[in-house]
Amino acid sequence: MRSWAPDPLDLKLLQALQLDGRVPFNRLAEVLQVSDQTVARRVRRLRTTVQLRVLGVTDESRLGRSVWLLRLCCTPDAAEQLAGALARRPDTSHVRVMSGGTEVMCAMNPLTRQARDELLLDRLQRTPRVTSVSAHCLLHRFYGGPYSWLSKINALSADEQTALSPPPVQPATTPVLLEEADEALLAVLHRDGRAPLTELQASTGLSESAVRRRLDRLRSTGVLYLDVQFDHEPLGNAVVALLWLTVAPAALADVGRALASHPEVRFAAATTGQANIVAATLHPGTGDVYTYLSDRIGALDGVRSVETTLSLREVKQLSYEPGR
Repeated sequence: MRSWAPDPLDLKLLQALQLDGRVPFNRLAEVLQVSDQTVARRVRRLRTTVQLRVLGVTDESRLGRSVWLLRLCCTPDAAEQLAGALARRPDTSHVRVMSGGTEVMCAMNPLTRQARDELLLDRLQRTPRVTSVSAHCLLHRFYGGPYSWLSKINALSADEQTALSPPPVQPATTPVLLEEADEALLAVLHRDGRAPLTELQASTGLSESAVRRRLDRLRSTGVLYLDVQFDHEPLGNAVVALLWLTVAPAALADVGRALASHPEVRFAAATTGQANIVAATLHPGTGDVYTYLSDRIGALDGVRSVETTLSLREVKQLSYEPGR
């Protein structure tokens, strides 16, 4: 049986949904000059072939909150259990078992300082078979969040991108304050970014027009963005690498901007710790990781050292848990 490979329309649909995850199928059909039935059929196929999901994601920085990356070293027999326990927490995302099978990495989005301290200073320190805990606060995002790797595949023409792009996000000035109805909307959209208005109305008890206004506000302020999650391997990227770069402080911004422009980079941020930039990259194979490190990373002025780890298994993406 021949394995599935994406064609140009599949790639256009993935990039279009990343631009606006709630765009109606008839609008997609109009811009891409295909039928509504073709769009619906292709999206259904993508859900099967690459496990396509569109999820609503909260940009914690717009709420004045911090994101932490945790590196947890453990005994080899504990990695899967530890990763599963972290994946079940509502305040974690991107849980991965890393190369060697003795390290688990995840992002943590604590709602309060108390919740952060309880996990970092108490619970994890007392977890059996965890040998060390390293916590890194993200200071500045160079790439990622609402800017997805799909933005770099250039499947859509410039005119198609313009036609499908939502209104621009307002510049951040002060943290956005959420109301109870906003929290209820976000809870539904975290599970399904394309949840219909009727479901959003049911979660809040508000009218359709009130739900639309709140949804527009969450998106225009940047609190909510829609993210396309999918399996990268059918698109030619079987290897996910995590790079911890130690960079001269004067070169931090330049290196970060350079990383953001690399087609291999899906995420890059300045962080606390001895390694002051972390980046997640995608590659067809391990040989391509070597080439990227030697040719692209090695050419960046100011990079003093780099630690590279490979992802063995992704246990949790954002708020979507496989099998849930």
